[in-house]
Amino acid sequence: QAHAKVWHLYNDHFRPTQRGKVSIALSSHWIKPQNMTEKNIKECQKSLDFVLGWFAKPIFIDGEYPESMRSNLSSLLPEFSEVEKKYIKGTADFFALSFGATLSFQLLDSHMKFQQLESISLRQLLYWISSEYNNPKIFIVENSWFVSGSTKRDDAKYIYYLKKFIMETLKAIRYDGVNVFGYTVWSLLDGFEWHRGYSIRRGLFYVDFQSHDKKLMPKSSVLFYQKLIEKNGFPPLPENQPTEGVFPCGFAWGVVDNYIQVDTTPSQFLDPNVYVWDVHQTKQLIKVNGVFTSKRKRHCVDFAAIRFQISLLQEMHVTHFHFSLKWSLILPLGNLSLINHTLVHYYQCFVSELLRVNITPVVALWQPMAENQELPVSLAKYGAWENPETVQAFVEYAKLCFTNLGDHVKFWITMNEPSVKNLTYTAGHNLLKAHAKAWHLYDKEFRRSQKGKISIALQADWVEPACPFSKNDQEVADRILEFDIGWLAEPIFGNGDYPRMMRGWLHQRNSVDLYNFHLPYFSEEEKKLIQGSFDFFALSHYTTTLVGWEKEDALKYDHYLEVQMINDITWLHSPGRAAVVPWGLRKLLKWVKSKYGDVPVYIMANGIDDDQNMVYDKLRVYYIQNYINEALKAYTLDNVNLQGYFVYSFNDKTAPKYGLYSYVANQYEPKPSMKRYREIIDKNGFPRPETPDVLCPEEIVSCPECHFFRTRKSLLAFIAFIFVAFIVTIFLISYYSKRVERRYK
Repeated sequence: QAHAKVWHLYNDHFRPTQRGKVSIALSSHWIKPQNMTEKNIKECQKSLDFVLGWFAKPIFIDGEYPESMRSNLSSLLPEFSEVEKKYIKGTADFFALSFGATLSFQLLDSHMKFQQLESISLRQLLYWISSEYNNPKIFIVENSWFVSGSTKRDDAKYIYYLKKFIMETLKAIRYDGVNVFGYTVWSLLDGFEWHRGYSIRRGLFYVDFQSHDKKLMPKSSVLFYQKLIEKNGFPPLPENQPTEGVFPCGFAWGVVDNYIQVDTTPSQFLDPNVYVWDVHQTKQLIKVNGVFTSKRKRHCVDFAAIRFQISLLQEMHVTHFHFSLKWSLILPLGNLSLINHTLVHYYQCFVSELLRVNITPVVALWQPMAENQELPVSLAKYGAWENPETVQAFVEYAKLCFTNLGDHVKFWITMNEPSVKNLTYTAGHNLLKAHAKAWHLYDKEFRRSQKGKISIALQADWVEPACPFSKNDQEVADRILEFDIGWLAEPIFGNGDYPRMMRGWLHQRNSVDLYNFHLPYFSEEEKKLIQGSFDFFALSHYTTTLVGWEKEDALKYDHYLEVQMINDITWLHSPGRAAVVPWGLRKLLKWVKSKYGDVPVYIMANGIDDDQNMVYDKLRVYYIQNYINEALKAYTLDNVNLQGYFVYSFNDKTAPKYGLYSYVANQYEPKPSMKRYREIIDKNGFPRPETPDVLCPEEIVSCPECHFFRTRKSLLAFIAFIFVAFIVTIFLISYYSKRVERRYK
């Protein structure tokens, strides 16, 4: 009633001359149902009625309290007379909304939630207000969230809250037709936050409460908000617009399967037993004891599973297929005393069949998995990569693989995605030496005859400073890149030793902490062995992470590296909470080029999880298309020497939720993402509509069976000479025999 009287006062006596507006600012939360049932939806409506509708409905609708309040509170709720209803109704020139500034998870009475879930979705609240109150003009007069009281001036988390709220406001205007005409951030400066005291902050300006003069200092959020106001929102950035163009001829289009499905079940044709068909009684085959047929060698056609897997790959139109061998199964004892020849033969058949259909096999010798890191049990038991003996065991294993598969495999990966999160410095040290020795083994003993290439594949997710204006955050991002990628990359692709930044940081930490993390040293001989042990730079990339130096969330803070992991809540996320950030791939590729030069680069794995129950995997379609487009920008605009791109993963059976093929009830079905990837492969990128089709010359596929002849050219020349001499001799004998016969006649 007081509000209504003031509104009428202004309307009758001041509006004609002052031409202003008057309203009431109402604070609200947003609530969503625990389950999408009619009862829960009604409870959500009741929650908003009891908090926002209490004041909004009398003013914006009919001068009366919400029905849910009147039926639940009965005599506790006063009643308006008909005169009062008319007097209150319409006493607002706009809807002034406060969201997040006063009502929050802690301040809202739990009874007002009615057992439903509170959310910070401003867009949904705006849409609800628009629908509930006849699409009023809305002015957001207070909006923010809070961050820890320990956060100083690089308030990245506050920035992303602010970004989320303003983005949601923009979406409500553009997509939902909500009439929002103003936005106000709360608050200008840090202050005393009622029952929370000084334990939280929500100001754009930092205040040191312990100082005498309480000087105001701008935070990073001020710069963010200032630039946002200058741009009047989020205009599309030129660098984020999709580009058009194609990749070079011979570009490797591939797909990844961690491990191929191995089925070495003997074919019926390998069974030496003789059977009689009992056609009269049991109708079954009965083995005849003591009678056997002659045994024959295994042939590739005996492995029925191979042809089916390859038919799916052919359907995708990929040119390359990347998978890892199982060291633990090939050499169960970790040495050459016991070799699983059946499995080796299966791999030989698989890669030869790939070549037969013009698909290049890309084979990794080792990929760490959860159980024993996919090492033979004997090696895992005695220290795994901590044990120097594992280095030599790996070299022996690599030699076995090169010998048996090298005629068919021309594209080798020594180690695929060694996880730096699970490696000790000693293990990483030995792993690098094992890679280098395997590379030199191939280079000296196999490259000349097999003519292949070999390198290591590193996982390389991009790391971005959380505050783009913060020098400290940039330093943290640089540090994490060196620890995550440079640790294993710098010795191979750089100077033969670990990154200087990494050594410097560890030295500093070891001098102030109780624990000691020792980063081993390479001898000069080892540096020469490791440096340059590559033919290309292979990387796996999945997502981008934000990092900052301000400690905000203890659960996501790494004390050892002094880094705070931060989430941009406006980013698109997968069901597994992986952020979809296509531009991170381009930044990573530029970083690799700037750091390691014009090295040939292959993106060996790039993929995202999606809801396995959804028929249309639209998130993966979006992911693949946009990540490949960013890779194209790196190639065409940044001159990155990009040679290939592989999608992760082949199917849901071996990589649930990541596959381009679904797997249900022993059936494989192509997903829309597979079809979209195939379209991109067929066009070799994203050609401009007016661009004529570029026909790439057919690549000559080498015959793996021809290796025997290629390596014995001298012998072949001698045999050819003998054969020609034999033919000539037969001809001469025949010729002179006929002459002699004619002479006697």
